[in-house]
Amino acid sequence: MKKRLEDYTEEEWENICTRCGKCCLLKLEDEDSGKIFYTDIVCRYFDSEKCCCTVYNQRSNLVPECLKLTPDNVDKISWMPDSCAYRRLVEKRPPAPFKSIRGRCVSQEQVPEEKWEDHIVDWDDL
Repeated sequence: MKKRLEDYTEEEWENICTRCGKCCLLKLEDEDSGKIFYTDIVCRYFDSEKCCCTVYNQRSNLVPECLKLTPDNVDKISWMPDSCAYRRLVEKRPPAPFKSIRGRCVSQEQVPEEKWEDHIVDWDDL
């Protein structure tokens, strides 16, 4: 019998994450269609060498649009990458082959917001 989402401890839940960094990519939404586009731009607090957030415990305060994934909300966040370990767990699918964004992204501090559309990517492993 598989473990129910609500039975995961906080530590177990955090350990599901593979630290691929894909959820830290900035996303753009088409206002007309609602379609989400991923960019190769990451949050200013993302450490691209370690592939993790440098302010993880304060991230929601420093970046209000940064969501804390929980067993209660992970299935409601449509922009989560298809390969996300949390998403695949909720959808009862096997883990995806691991691929990270390490070496494929640029910090939002290096790209003016008016240039974000120029950074839309179509990576097969999102």
